[in-house]
This record gives sequence, C-alpha cells and structure tokens, in this order.
Amino acid sequence: MILFEGDTFTDEACPVPSPHRHEFHELFWTRSGEGRHLLDGERATVTANTLMLTGRGQIHRFEMARNLFGAVIRFGGELLHGPGSLPDFGHLFVGHGILTVDVPPPDTERLDAVVRALAAETRQAVEAHSTDVHRYLLMTLLAWAERWSVQDPFLRHEAPADIRLARRFADVLERDFTRHHDVGHYARELDVSSGTLWRALSRARGRPPRTLITERVMLEAARLLRFTDMPVGAISEKVGVQDQLYFSRAFKNRYGEAPLAYRTRLHGGDGGGA
Repeated sequence: MILFEGDTFTDEACPVPSPHRHEFHELFWTRSGEGRHLLDGERATVTANTLMLTGRGQIHRFEMARNLFGAVIRFGGELLHGPGSLPDFGHLFVGHGILTVDVPPPDTERLDAVVRALAAETRQAVEAHSTDVHRYLLMTLLAWAERWSVQDPFLRHEAPADIRLARRFADVLERDFTRHHDVGHYARELDVSSGTLWRALSRARGRPPRTLITERVMLEAARLLRFTDMPVGAISEKVGVQDQLYFSRAFKNRYGEAPLAYRTRLHGGDGGGA
C-alpha cells in the first residue's frame, strides 16, 4: 500500500514503476489533488474524491500528479472471495476499462478513515486475525464503491440472472482466454448451454460470447504490441492464435489497422506516453 501526502511528480519520478502490470488488483483513492492516469492506452483524469479500480493484468501508469493526497491499495484476488456470508466483489475488476467512482462529499471523511486504518494495519506485524482485518476493511471500501456505482447494473449485487452469468463468464474468460477461444468451452465451464450463454451475454453485455472472447484476446495483443518489443508472431502465439494471418485480420478488424502499423504509429508518435 502506498500513501500519497501532497505528492507532485511527472511520469519519470512516479513512485510506482510505469508502465507496469500486476498479478493483483489495485484501488486508487484520491482525496484531493489532481493527476492523469493511463490504463491500457486510455487516459483518465484523476480528480479529488474519486476511487479508481484496476484489475489484475491491466497495464497502467501515472503520467503526472499535482499535490496528490490519497493512496494505492494493492490486493490479491483471494481477498475478493470472503468466507461465509461476505460478498464477492470480483465483478468490479473484470469486464471494464477504467472504472472511476465519484465518492459523495458526505462520505469522503469516513472512507479516508478506513483507508488510513487499513494502511496502519498493513504496517503492523502479522498476528492473529490480520488477514481477516485486512479483508473486512477492504470489503467495506468495495461495498461503498459498488453502492456509489449503481448506475451500472453490472456492478450491483442484486443483479438479474443474465448479469450474474455474465460476471461468471468474465471470470472464466480472464482465466482461459489465451487457451480457449471456442464458445463451447465457456458454456461447459459454466454448466449452461451455448444458446443460454449467447442469450445472457447478448442481453447483459450487448455482445455475443464469441465477440467478447475475441475482444479480450485482441486487448491482450494490443497491450503486448504497445508495451513490449515481442515480435508480432510471438504475440499471436502468446494469445493463443496459431494462424498469424487470421490474427492480423482479427486485430485490424478490432483496432482499424494491422498489428505492426498499430505498434509503429504508437511508438513513432507520442505513443500515448508509452
């Protein structure tokens, strides 16, 4: 966990290495100040009284910050799946680009108090119930984040059956997208028919499963093109597409240009700060 206490920095001096990706999730709390955040090539303005949630594997960086007060909270996916009756907040970290939540002014002080309590707890030596305390404090923050994001039905706990299935699909897709591109695999993993999955995702996400699978594969390819020097052929193999010609066509269909042209444009221009 990193606390910001009036920090001002540019990308080169950012205390968090950039661009970077993690095998854990992150929650960015901005109590005051301003900045600019880049997530998978998409810029978002960092403003006061906001929470920003980034999921495991997303590539991101702070481009700049000015007089920033707040925190970055890092945690593994296991903390999202609490014991007993604790809710599961994994859906807040899948199926989204940048998820920014505005914190209502009356709630900023108590949210900041929970963040600081969590920071104090993480600085202490591990003892009995340390993990439970971490989990309950984090659950409080995520429950508030979900409450303040009710405009998106995908983020509500009391969601219709189609959305619940779409959330489960998103979890399995994140796990398997480099190895399985067929709809049948995901239907079997979710114990539903391919038709049921098609109808649920079309209603809940506005796109059928095959499109969502391809979008996730091509997103990973775009990340690797933008932030690594891997050859296009190696990227195609890494995302599970053995036919490089098919890969190039699918990428161009998704992003409007061939993989090498995409990389050249970003690296030759400002590259989104990459």
